[in-house]
Amino acid sequence: MDIGFSELLFILILALLFFGPNKLPQIGRAIGKAVREFKEAYEKFMNEEIEEKKEFPPADKPENLDIEEKEAKQ
Repeated sequence: MDIGFSELLFILILALLFFGPNKLPQIGRAIGKAVREFKEAYEKFMNEEIEEKKEFPPADKPENLDIEEKEAKQ
């Protein structure tokens, strides 16, 4: 699904006709702000995930613990 220049131009002309020249900049700002907030929230979420992984290293697998306990008993 690739949008070329002619399709993009057609969409922009339709938006201009539908919303008018006064509303179009406001709509653009609102969309830009929403995208920016989504991006910031996504980056914050990913950074929290990375910090949690650093904070809690992976634990040993239960199978390995059972083998180590058996070896310790022998």
